Amino acid sequence: MSVKDWSMSTVDYGRKLVQSTVNGVRTGEDRFREGGQLAPYLERSAQQSVGAAVVGVVVGACIGYHGNERRSVGRLVVGGILGGLIGFGAGLLWETRDLTASVGSDVRKNVQLTRDEHWLRRHPIDYA
Repeated sequence: MSVKDWSMSTVDYGRKLVQSTVNGVRTGEDRFREGGQLAPYLERSAQQSVGAAVVGVVVGACIGYHGNERRSVGRLVVGGILGGLIGFGAGLLWETRDLTASVGSDVRKNVQLTRDEHWLRRHPIDYA
């Protein structure tokens, strides 16, 4: 196999892997929604993540205030903002874990099918 053929085969395989990943994301999202809308689910999850964001603001502000001998309002504000962002992100990840599991499962299945197909093409089985 020449370098050109090998590189084209590798690029084609990579393209198929990316396409199977995208299809897995779509399938997992559709299966999770079951005809419903995704926006209300995400909105509800974001609203439920506000509590974690508040805790993050308080913890971040405390760390910013007590983190150094130089105590300033700027450190307090930056610590609160960073803590709030981290808390909100963690809360949102937790609230959408069912969607993430559904999408991840379908992505894994699709990629595994693509990998198996690639392996069988490279290593044909002759049952004669």
